[in-house]
Amino acid sequence: MSFDRLWADLAPVGRSADSGGYHRYTWAGADTDARAWFTEAAAARGLDVRTDRNGNLWAWWGTPGPGAVATGSHLDSVPDGGAFDGPLGVAGALAAVDELRSRGFTPARPLALGVFVEEEGGRFGVPCLGSRLSAGEIDSARARGLTDAAGVTWDRAMAEAGLDPEGIGPDPELLGWLDVFVELHVEQGRALEDTGHPVGVAGAIWPHGRWRMDFTGRADHAGTTRLQDRNDPMLPFAHTILAARALAEKHDARATVAKSLITPNGTNAIPSLVSAWLDARAADEDTLAAVVEGVREAAERAARDHGVTHTMAAESTTPLVEFSHDLRDRMAAIVGTRAAESVGPVPVLPTGAGHDAGVLSAHVPTAMLYVRNPTGVSHSPQEWARPEDSHAGVLALADVLQDLLAVPGGTS
Repeated sequence: MSFDRLWADLAPVGRSADSGGYHRYTWAGADTDARAWFTEAAAARGLDVRTDRNGNLWAWWGTPGPGAVATGSHLDSVPDGGAFDGPLGVAGALAAVDELRSRGFTPARPLALGVFVEEEGGRFGVPCLGSRLSAGEIDSARARGLTDAAGVTWDRAMAEAGLDPEGIGPDPELLGWLDVFVELHVEQGRALEDTGHPVGVAGAIWPHGRWRMDFTGRADHAGTTRLQDRNDPMLPFAHTILAARALAEKHDARATVAKSLITPNGTNAIPSLVSAWLDARAADEDTLAAVVEGVREAAERAARDHGVTHTMAAESTTPLVEFSHDLRDRMAAIVGTRAAESVGPVPVLPTGAGHDAGVLSAHVPTAMLYVRNPTGVSHSPQEWARPEDSHAGVLALADVLQDLLAVPGGTS
């Protein structure tokens, strides 16, 4: 299968020799190399590759325009991320084109293969930024002013990549061309491993978001300052991490504090500032709100107890996404034709992970296919999918695309 060749070419790009994890950050070296890999692979297939106003890549099979079917994912990673999250859907889309052509299939409408920028928020902090910009779900001026850890703005980084940051923003014409968007993705969890199915279908994405918390105290000497004289922001920060875990357990939700910045970050200096990010997710929006508000209250109490000030603000939020039921059921039926009868119906799975398909769902009917992950691990070098399951995902995507592309636009 052509997927294996594509995967072998992409696999070394941005991979750490020490951990095996990936470091592909938007508009930087490895991400630029990965985008070049996609552009070259798409051009080699005779596809028309274009960059939209927000830096997302689109490779077209057929004339770009209304009535299109779209698929794809992203190539950027979280710090030291896994190989499959994003790239499986991009390489799988290219391989699906090869599969359809090998069948002698000719689309009755255009097919667009998309690669969205900054899906993980690994460099500029806002996830699904490329799709959010296209959908008008983030202010363009705010996006241009986002900074990475070195203080480089999105505006500057995009310009240095040879693109015009002044043009970013809602793209209703492009979204209006798309009749449907289908994203192939590695499963983030291990539900499929227990069913015998190599491929499943997404049902919904939990509501989720990221909140920045700042604990401001007073810098001082670690050896000479009496405990009762300290305004140490690390202490309320520690209380807040434990409170987030307790609230997640109480509400059967997810709450994670995995990123923090400590100023001045010296071993013998009491910090003046701790900035940290809460990632929270839940099955419904009321539960999510309860978790976040509980974390806020716990942080404020702990900050008062230690003479520290606290602020907390949302950096990104995504409501509950219910994928198109008609499209979901149609895809499950198509994928099910390849499954052995003894395996049973194709699983329809919820997820706590965010995706570009979730952002686009408010504007375009969207759906997702999941490829089995036997470890259940994601956002880690241990993230994995068996080669035969990746092949099954490509075939499932090709089957779904063939069904959708067989009729002219507007009739699917």
